[in-house]
Amino acid sequence: MPTRYQPLTAPDLSPRHDPGMTASAERAAAAVAGADWELLGQPLHTAGGEIAIGTASWTDPTMTRAGVFYPRGSGSAEARLRYYATQFPVVEVDASYYSLPDPANSARWMERTPPEFRFHLKAHALMTGQPTETARLPATIRDAIGTAADRVYPRDVGMEVIDEIWRAFREAVEPLAEAGRLGGILLQYPRWFVAGAPAERALERAAERLRGAAGTVELRHGSWFANSQATRRTLDLLRQLELTHVMVDGPQGLEGSVPLVPAVTTPALAMLRLHGRRTATWEGGDHPTVERYRYLYSADELLPLLPVIERAAAEAVRTVVFFNNCYGSYGATNARELRRLLAGGAGNTLQAHNSEGA
Repeated sequence: MPTRYQPLTAPDLSPRHDPGMTASAERAAAAVAGADWELLGQPLHTAGGEIAIGTASWTDPTMTRAGVFYPRGSGSAEARLRYYATQFPVVEVDASYYSLPDPANSARWMERTPPEFRFHLKAHALMTGQPTETARLPATIRDAIGTAADRVYPRDVGMEVIDEIWRAFREAVEPLAEAGRLGGILLQYPRWFVAGAPAERALERAAERLRGAAGTVELRHGSWFANSQATRRTLDLLRQLELTHVMVDGPQGLEGSVPLVPAVTTPALAMLRLHGRRTATWEGGDHPTVERYRYLYSADELLPLLPVIERAAAEAVRTVVFFNNCYGSYGATNARELRRLLAGGAGNTLQAHNSEGA
């Protein structure tokens, strides 16, 4: 039975965790100083499996702002993705949560990135029981719903529409899957998705719909990990359904908080997502979404994560780490710092040819 990782207690928001883009850039530069630039966009290889580190977005407006992360001349979507792929080997697509992905975009993404670069897509909101803006749905689905409401929940649209959402999503990512470029599909469930028989049946249905694609599951209600028995039941269920348990680092002590439970439930893939630890803006609708993730991890918060990642890499073929603190350059800076820490052999498990002299 895995033990619960206990994060260090940190202030909600201080200059240490929100130092601004200049300080973030200085830390990023220090993290890549002396690095082999041709290796930055490659996964790290361990005695067990590979470790790929990236961010949970490459298009956030605070990240694409001039001088924040992208170099001069990266004003187009194509230029930004090409540059991102020189820095990291994997990325999470956040836009697919709000709007169904487009097969044409999948083809363009592959053209703009190396053959080994992989995309993980977040499932559309309706696929995980969450509301979506009606205007962002395809016209055929809007017509089928026949409502003037600005937002709709799954209960408002009916099972036939949900089936169509799943079908359209799978069709859109098929080019990535066929090319071996689809890393996985993230099912990020809301904090009202409480452990119990109805939720377990929902996971079973999702697993059936995901056959042939790697499904990763992030749970955001503490009932799934309330005690050792609940944790065991949750992990056993995910193993049975062949779904990857997403280890989560985020704010603690809230309704939507879950502990970081180190565990690998699928041998092909392990995943860790880091949201930052800003408690004041984690819940409630009064804050812009980006403010939830306005948090730069300090080095002493990253170091305890190394053994968690290394143990996962010993059990899974691929271990993917996504920094979801995508406020400005914070996520990219932390991703670079974590890569340097791991490549420097802090746990003495990484192969020497991946070391960047940290």
